[in-house]
Amino acid sequence: MVKINSVIPGSFAAKAGVLPEDILCSINGHDIRDVLDYMYYAAETRAVLVLVRSGQRYTVKIDKDEYDDLGLEFETYLMDEKQSCSNRCVFCFIDQMPPGMRETLYFKDDDARLSFLQGNYVTLTNMSQADIDRIIEMKLNINVSVHTTNPQLRVKMMHNRFAGEKLKYIWQLAKSGIKLNCQVVCCPDLNDGDELRRTLSDLGELMPNISSMAVVPVGVTKYREGLYPLKTFTPERAAETIDIIAEFQERFYDRFGTRTVFPSDEFFLIAGRDIPDMDYYEDMPQYENGVGMLRSLIDEFDKALELAGQEDIDRCVSIATGYSAFPVLSELAAKAEKHFPGLKCQVYRIRNDFFGETITVAGLITGQDLTAQLSGRQLGSEVLVSSSMIRRDSDIFLDDMTIKEAEDLLGTRITPVNSDGFELLDAMLGV
Repeated sequence: MVKINSVIPGSFAAKAGVLPEDILCSINGHDIRDVLDYMYYAAETRAVLVLVRSGQRYTVKIDKDEYDDLGLEFETYLMDEKQSCSNRCVFCFIDQMPPGMRETLYFKDDDARLSFLQGNYVTLTNMSQADIDRIIEMKLNINVSVHTTNPQLRVKMMHNRFAGEKLKYIWQLAKSGIKLNCQVVCCPDLNDGDELRRTLSDLGELMPNISSMAVVPVGVTKYREGLYPLKTFTPERAAETIDIIAEFQERFYDRFGTRTVFPSDEFFLIAGRDIPDMDYYEDMPQYENGVGMLRSLIDEFDKALELAGQEDIDRCVSIATGYSAFPVLSELAAKAEKHFPGLKCQVYRIRNDFFGETITVAGLITGQDLTAQLSGRQLGSEVLVSSSMIRRDSDIFLDDMTIKEAEDLLGTRITPVNSDGFELLDAMLGV
């Protein structure tokens, strides 16, 4: 049962007489607990709603086209509270955060509903057999943080005594026809090497219902006092991991016509290897996990330059990024300067003093590191930064410094730019 917060004027529900503060009990005989129940059962062409108003039950019948919205709104997006994570993963980034940051940054989300609705990855440790049965009934594809298929190792890595046992859900889902995207946070001396081979081999047995897999390197900050002694990837270990993945890519491609498993871009950067061509990434199934993002940026930028005219440009700008993306962005800036002789684009790499030098991605650069290291530099008329540095739908860096505050400190405009080659070139040119 869920309380209705508001009813959209003119909607099917409004016309049926449903009011705010009514309690929605069921649709077509199915109890409504959360947004998944609501979206699934309300999609039918006839919706029979059982509601409660002032303690009295009543029923309304609504005829509509399939998937038409009923017009009900609830207090929260999920219609109840987010489910927090019950694990204490040895690699959890939130456990490596400094104190004193905004409270929302410390919330550990492991809510399967956000996997279906927003693409979040979940470990399945919060889920029951009834939850799995519901996923199968609704035919919902899901994104799963696997990390390892070794039950004992999964318990150790996730500090959850149920973590190994819950691996059975992956097999149940896949064998029921549910499509799974999987990820492995790879930690040296824990789940890399032969353990990674085991994980990829086990998941490969569930193909083609394993749609894709991403292997990403663990991130290690300087705030690890009292935590598991994690290691970071050396160039040699990163190269070894890429080669292990390549073994399975070849095996999967021969059998299924798809590589299926991909290392994140960061592995190639750590190993000092070239980013593969676009064909390598197939249809970019793990783009949001940082797989193929740099190749996409490079190719888009090259295409944008190819389509650009030869007009005179008299402009000086800067790009600020992390250590990992610095070589790629430096190469793109050099291409732009060659195409537009009047353009000067200086790329600055920002050392991550806030989290520690082992964190090299642009998305974790704070406002204070940005301003401290760019102060006194020749920045030109504008500083371009990755939009991943800025909290979504806001103008705030990770450390709560606003873009305006950073601009005031540097005396220069700061412009967030998405990971899009066309947008990046436009930003360089000021168009």
